[in-house]
Amino acid sequence: MTQLSRLGLGCMGMNMSNADRSLETIHYALDQGINLFNTGDFYGGGDSEMILREAFRGVARDKYWLNVKFGILTRPGGGIYGLDVKPFNIKAHLTYDLHRLGVDYIDLYEPARLDEDIPVEDVIGELADLVKEGYIREIGLTQVTAERIDRAAKVHPIRMLEVDYSIANRVIETDGVLETARRNGIDLLAFGILSHGVLTETEAGDRASTRRGISPEEKTSLLREVREIAAEKQTTLSNLMQAYVYAKNPDMRAIVGTTRTAHLQEAIQALQLTLTDEEVARVEAAFPAERFQGMGTRNPIFQDGRIVGG
Repeated sequence: MTQLSRLGLGCMGMNMSNADRSLETIHYALDQGINLFNTGDFYGGGDSEMILREAFRGVARDKYWLNVKFGILTRPGGGIYGLDVKPFNIKAHLTYDLHRLGVDYIDLYEPARLDEDIPVEDVIGELADLVKEGYIREIGLTQVTAERIDRAAKVHPIRMLEVDYSIANRVIETDGVLETARRNGIDLLAFGILSHGVLTETEAGDRASTRRGISPEEKTSLLREVREIAAEKQTTLSNLMQAYVYAKNPDMRAIVGTTRTAHLQEAIQALQLTLTDEEVARVEAAFPAERFQGMGTRNPIFQDGRIVGG
């Protein structure tokens, strides 16, 4: 089993309009020892995968680990209109992914979401056949319930579970997902650890807050105490928020989605910041989950297999 870096690079924002910058960031990630690259066949209409193909040209295959999501259907002009994880069609999704990535196999393949009208056993069963055929090495899941994790794991071992997790969104701690994944020996991969930009002190972060109905005054009040903790630790707010995730969950990996080396460098620095159990408790007390649970998270693209946003 491949030893993965604690931090992975999320490649959602990579497209042909920022290809040069994206290539630079991927190469920087490799130079820094990052080997986990998270993408999807719908990212940039396939652009993300093609940029990764170019970035890995001449790089030994065992130096990078591809985590690929499939199944979300997008319109030519942008926007999401559906989900296709029908077992009969999975081979076709995979064929295009392999071609765009320029590889013979994908390390971890996973449905971007599950469809409530299709038994999870059927989806995982089809993926298990592709493991046997050698086209994928391992199977993953994204944003699923504890009950479906258990059902999936009975069909085939699940290597990794992607979860939306941050100080502002700790739902997985209370809905059984965290406990179920650990009980089944499934690696955890967090995304949205900065609450999709809300937990940053940038103009983009302020815009993200406004889009989610959080006023500047509310954000200032909300973050006042954690800013004080960050100042005491001589670090940035975003680094503190990332360090919290790692300290609270020593077994959890995380991805940072960026096309800029400076942003990736900051995320790497957060790995070096340690928090004691007392400091973790203090951060949580300053940002109580019962008051702010789910603050700033995006509406899910699918809920029980049905589109509710996007």
